Amino acid sequence: MKLSELVVLIKGGGEQASGVAHRLACSHFKVCITEIPNPQAVRRGVAFCEAVYDGEKEIEGVVAKLIYSPDDIFQVWKEGKVPLLIDPETKVKDILKPDVLVDAILAKKNLGTKISDASLVIGLGPGFQTDKDVHMVIETNRGHNLGKVIFKGEAEANTGIPGVIAGVSAERVFRAPKAGRFSTKKKIGDRVQAGEAVALVDDSPVEAQVEGVIRGLLRDGTKVHQGMKTGDVDPRGIEGHCFTVSDKARAIAGGVLEAILCHFNREENYGH
Repeated sequence: MKLSELVVLIKGGGEQASGVAHRLACSHFKVCITEIPNPQAVRRGVAFCEAVYDGEKEIEGVVAKLIYSPDDIFQVWKEGKVPLLIDPETKVKDILKPDVLVDAILAKKNLGTKISDASLVIGLGPGFQTDKDVHMVIETNRGHNLGKVIFKGEAEANTGIPGVIAGVSAERVFRAPKAGRFSTKKKIGDRVQAGEAVALVDDSPVEAQVEGVIRGLLRDGTKVHQGMKTGDVDPRGIEGHCFTVSDKARAIAGGVLEAILCHFNREENYGH
């Protein structure tokens, strides 16, 4: 089989999943994405799942298109786009029979992916054990091993602490002060000052703790629970970073690409 003929099914359309889909689409694999009916991505500027609401979502020249039937997958591929199907149980895998399945939900646990789902099954981050749940795992924790392909074992445990950007960690994240309805006062790409209100949960303000540009923000009208992540600030203050694939997502995507090439090139060269 030619590598360009490989079919890759990606579960999830959030930021990291989209980074993977973008790199694999640019590498000319046949990529398809599955999503839930109401995705709640924070980094919406770089999340293909926004196609669920808008019909299409473009990230750095790659377009994901919402489809309503598996029958539409091949036509969307002919259009040079990435088909995205609302399919929370990933039933399309039984029809599409992908060569590669990537669980990119980043739920910190396995929500149903099986090692038998494809010739190569890859899990992103913690919650997957090689030779049990998946064939390979990609490290998603920031640090020296980010993007590393793990052939034996599992990824580092979830720390629950946001990664450090420009010396700032937890302070750059917006969280809901209570349960309620989230309404935005700002938009992604806007510059904010520390103490400035970026949104409301009912009548309670969600305030920025540091200066920078808003890199992520939930959709207006989203129902939230207390403590839920609702957005984040990039203290580097570069607006373009809000709408391009992040360094973390690129590293993870590189790991997925390495895993695919390692697996299928090995099969081609050694016949197993």
